[in-house]
Amino acid sequence: MAPRGYPAEFRRKVLDLLESGRKVADIARDLDISEQTIYSWRRQDRIDRGLQAGATTSEKTELAVAQRTIAQLQAELAAAERALELVKGVMPPKDRYAAVRQMAAEGHSVQRACRLLGVAESGYYEWRDRRPSARALRHANLTEQIRAIHTASRGVYGARRVHAELVLGYGIAIGHNQVELLMARAGLAGLPGRRKWKHAKRDTYAADLVNRDFARSRANALWVTDITEHPTREGKVYCAVVLDTYSRRVVGWSIDASPTAALVTNALGMAIDNRRDVTGTVIHSDQGAQFGSWAFTERAKASGLVPSMGSIGDCYDNGMMESFWSRMQVELLNRRRWRTRIELANAIFEYLEIFYNRQRRHSALGYLSPIQFENQSPVA
Repeated sequence: MAPRGYPAEFRRKVLDLLESGRKVADIARDLDISEQTIYSWRRQDRIDRGLQAGATTSEKTELAVAQRTIAQLQAELAAAERALELVKGVMPPKDRYAAVRQMAAEGHSVQRACRLLGVAESGYYEWRDRRPSARALRHANLTEQIRAIHTASRGVYGARRVHAELVLGYGIAIGHNQVELLMARAGLAGLPGRRKWKHAKRDTYAADLVNRDFARSRANALWVTDITEHPTREGKVYCAVVLDTYSRRVVGWSIDASPTAALVTNALGMAIDNRRDVTGTVIHSDQGAQFGSWAFTERAKASGLVPSMGSIGDCYDNGMMESFWSRMQVELLNRRRWRTRIELANAIFEYLEIFYNRQRRHSALGYLSPIQFENQSPVA
């Protein structure tokens, strides 16, 4: 199955191979991608580094973001205009006049506000200049008294105590509901009672859905994932891998200088992008903090993956990954000492994508490579 697209980390490693002296034709053959694609990546890289004229990746991204923003704003404007039409049909004129006054106070022109809200300017000015009713005056006076009582209580009193002060202290006949309404309009509220805290329970880790049985009869039924590390003279390199247990194929990977949640999330993201529908696929890991992180679990959940975790400290619960790391240690990592992180990262990329996935024969697969094995029974 051809991937939907090539992740940025994959493209970067291909360019690193070019810079190390590998020929385009050799890389294209080893990775089963077109030479034109590699030339295109190299041309874009030269533009990004200022070595060639053209639109940079960041400029293309900004343009795409701007186009999406414009389309979103146009959709929101159309929705807002429709909503305004509906509101005008049910909002009484006096409420629309009040909205015009609020917009004018915020700096909008009265003419524009009246036009949008469907009222005449003359009607608005007549409403604005009209003397307040006796009821409005009473509410205004009561609001001032309520505000004074609330302030005197240092902001502690709520509607019940403010009501009691008005009735018992000032002798004003007023209902509790009216006090509550006037306080709400004035934005006044009492202090809430002491909050009863509940102790948070420790997150429950995912159950072990594998139970050391990694055999599956189809692709995308079970993925396993883990992190390994290896030293260089510059410092450690960390690699996260996602393996499909059906074909032993590395469907996702990520390489970095630190073992963060982003490392495992990027590897998972590559696996999701490289496969099609992964709804219901089990993703099995150990109970490392990275695999229990919000970023990783949300990425898995959003794609319909089903999480599974082995028990704490038992490497056999993720035995297929342990076996994979052991082979990689023998066949690559321990064969030499590595000077720089980039040197080791490039070597890991070549091992995973060129040798392991496309060339290395597995006895469990009838001595086929993972990709050869999948090509015999294509991934759905």
